[in-house]
Amino acid sequence: MKPLSIGEVARRAAVGVETVRFYERQGLLEEPARKASGYRQYDDEAVAVLRFIRRAKQLGFTLKEIKGLLSLRFDASARRSDVRRQARAKLADIEAKILDLQRMKDALMRLTNTCHGDGPATGCPILEALDRPEDD
Repeated sequence: MKPLSIGEVARRAAVGVETVRFYERQGLLEEPARKASGYRQYDDEAVAVLRFIRRAKQLGFTLKEIKGLLSLRFDASARRSDVRRQARAKLADIEAKILDLQRMKDALMRLTNTCHGDGPATGCPILEALDRPEDD
């Protein structure tokens, strides 16, 4: 196995070099050994971890949650039920966000349906609704 530069690791994992450094600072990716010149020397596992992080982010996991998933990935005693529990918690979080977004959409749809014409913005029902105190 040939050591990889930070640029090569980033390219293979489809992330930026600064992203690699950021994940190292966050404790998601182990900081690799360095050459005498100070350059980092990565291995293929670093690429796998970075891809894992990228995919987990695409599914909506936070960096804290990803850290937990990575710890399960590297823990020989971890159970599938542990992973499934984290995935179900994320699903519940996503469902709650979907409901919030649907409520926002419905409220905005009602507001846009009250605003007719092409006159001046003064008296616009949308702006008036946004100006009202929240308890109205």
